[in-house]
Amino acid sequence: MKLLLITNKVPYPANDGGSIATLNMVKGLSACGIQVTVLSMITLKHSVSLNEIPEKIRTLAIFRLVKVPAPITITGLLNNLIFSTLPYNAERFIDKDFTKELVAVLTSVDFDIVQMEGLYVCPYIKIVRQLSKAKIVYRAHNIEHEIWDRSVLLAKGFKKLYLKILSRRIRKFETGLLNTYDYLVPITSRDGEYLNKLGNTKPVHVSQSGFDLLEIQKGKQEVEFPSLFHIGALDWAPNQEGLLWFVRNCWPEILEKYPTLKFYVAGRNAPAWLENDLKVKGIVYLGEIEDAHEFIRSKSIMVVPLFSGSGMRIKIIEGMALGKVIVSTGIGTEGINTTHKKNILVADKKEEFIEIICNLAGNKKLCGEIGSEAVRFIQENFDNTVIAEKLVSFFKTQMEWD
Repeated sequence: MKLLLITNKVPYPANDGGSIATLNMVKGLSACGIQVTVLSMITLKHSVSLNEIPEKIRTLAIFRLVKVPAPITITGLLNNLIFSTLPYNAERFIDKDFTKELVAVLTSVDFDIVQMEGLYVCPYIKIVRQLSKAKIVYRAHNIEHEIWDRSVLLAKGFKKLYLKILSRRIRKFETGLLNTYDYLVPITSRDGEYLNKLGNTKPVHVSQSGFDLLEIQKGKQEVEFPSLFHIGALDWAPNQEGLLWFVRNCWPEILEKYPTLKFYVAGRNAPAWLENDLKVKGIVYLGEIEDAHEFIRSKSIMVVPLFSGSGMRIKIIEGMALGKVIVSTGIGTEGINTTHKKNILVADKKEEFIEIICNLAGNKKLCGEIGSEAVRFIQENFDNTVIAEKLVSFFKTQMEWD
């Protein structure tokens, strides 16, 4: 089976949820014997050359990379707002050079499957339909308009007004996409059910983002206990909003009870204003780090205070696989099917976060027990090879029926 995977960013380095989900998909499909071609955009935000991708990853697939700047500018935003009906998020990725390369790829190889990784490469479905007999798969990483609907609730002033417009456009764009593909592959069952309610009638197969557990769990690290940490893309609005909420509302009272406790914050692309807001007693801002797994292993309590967003929080899965006790919100745990007080701890209010974290900081045994249950949960539900095998079986079965 030959599969073309189209994505709006190179899936290496795998340092954010989308990249991790895409790269693990490539690894899983390759392990199943699928001939994978990856057509990716090299953007200003995710600028990676082919030579920077390690050889062991390049052997998994044929990588074809195209420079698509996709800048975020005030001028571009205003032009989009006034002269376009598309959401700015999608319009940025519509590019002549990428279209040209897509045409070249489709006319040189007879693919069985063309998989669109995420919403913002779906404008290219029309070209795929025109030039290929391949079955088109939409892999929904999340419900995009839901992310922005939730962000609207947290915003104020002009930002709130703009986000309302953007959210409406994304909703229209996302619902207009429904059924233009052949198969729907959401990352979570919750997202699949949501898209079905919106009008999807195509065959659905939920394919969570899996992990190579032997790879992720190898290595040992001395753990600083107690310690708090947060790791994630710091240019993503939901992460910014949740992190600042925690710092302003919960951290002062936690620090008062545990004055020597440190809260480590790691992540890439933090804007200057966020770095400044993190200059608070007890908070250690690290920025982008070289080895995320090593960092996670070295700390004890992972804090994920998300109040907006959608899809699956990949960093929570990683933290659980590495035996960390996770404290997150109901929104943060959506689509993972965890169990509160067994393999994760859920808090949605200030008082809940403070109480849970203070209890954990004084109870190393409890942290270890929940961390062990977290590892067991990931082993049973997120093995990358098993997940990929089920997806390939779904493809083959559907294609036989078709």
